[in-house]
Amino acid sequence: MRGLAKTSRSHGAIELVDRERPTPAPDEALIEVDYAGLCGSDAGIYEFESAFERMELPTVIGHEYCGHVVEVGDRVSKFAVGDRVVERPIQGCGDCYQCEIGEENVCQDAVITGVDHDGAYAGYLAVPEAALHPVPEEIPPKHAAIVEPTSIAARAVVENSRVRAGDRVMVAGPGPIGILTAQVADAQGGDVVVAGVGQDVSYRLPLAEELGFSTIDVEADELDERRRALTDGVGYDVVFDTTGHPSGFSMAVDEVRKGGQIVFVGQTGEVTMKYSRLVRAEIDVQCSYASTYEDFERSLRMIRSDAIECESFLDDRFSLLDADTAFEAFLEGETVKPVFDVAELRE
Repeated sequence: MRGLAKTSRSHGAIELVDRERPTPAPDEALIEVDYAGLCGSDAGIYEFESAFERMELPTVIGHEYCGHVVEVGDRVSKFAVGDRVVERPIQGCGDCYQCEIGEENVCQDAVITGVDHDGAYAGYLAVPEAALHPVPEEIPPKHAAIVEPTSIAARAVVENSRVRAGDRVMVAGPGPIGILTAQVADAQGGDVVVAGVGQDVSYRLPLAEELGFSTIDVEADELDERRRALTDGVGYDVVFDTTGHPSGFSMAVDEVRKGGQIVFVGQTGEVTMKYSRLVRAEIDVQCSYASTYEDFERSLRMIRSDAIECESFLDDRFSLLDADTAFEAFLEGETVKPVFDVAELRE
């Protein structure tokens, strides 16, 4: 079979490589991948950001996908051939303190599919039974491919934020996690505005508007004026920073109301700023990382109930046979959620 792998420690450097079809271990199932999405982490690998220095190359990338079981190991009991599944790609060790108390998303020794071992941009992969999640039959495979990023948004909003009906919410960053966070916050009853920068004007902000959200171009609009108009001059009750850029931190501090909350979802790297406003305004700062079993369950229900609008969000224009085009379009803000048909790697 073929797989799309990161092959060198430089920008780009993704190539189709030959791989043997995996043989599942006794506690694993062999998954035939149907559809796989491209997310910010995959783009980070493409650019080879410092967070991915630990990768042993070449590694097949991709971690958000839907597939179906084609073979099971002797000790697998929860899944059978033909079952449709998604994977929780951050696999905890099961032994550390965080895993013992149910916080496997922040396991001390976690391994990540598509980073620490071969991932979903391949025809097949073998996955531990404990990392698989069943997909209801009524959810189309292409929609199920975004369960993993939806679970990240669900955790950020439902578990880690104070968003309630009627709250005024800003989501900074109209990338995949930002658009999904906006939809989950809307489902919670928030009055949501999505903010982006100049490169988001042609595709991402119009998509947010198509989904029913007010938008702000932070490079062209007067932020103080928009904040006064949208929040009666008070500021946003909750600001989600999904930008992954240091500027998102300072903007969140400026936009949140006194006594409000900032939820950091994007990973910005090093940020320098004065903390006086945070303290004097008693602003609640919360971080949110990855997701758990419960977040996956909640995400499947939201997709099934159409609380998450999939058709407009998904972009199936791209092919793994010409993946550079998809990655460059993503980095330029010309798409939000490319979803690849992985079957072409088995042809």
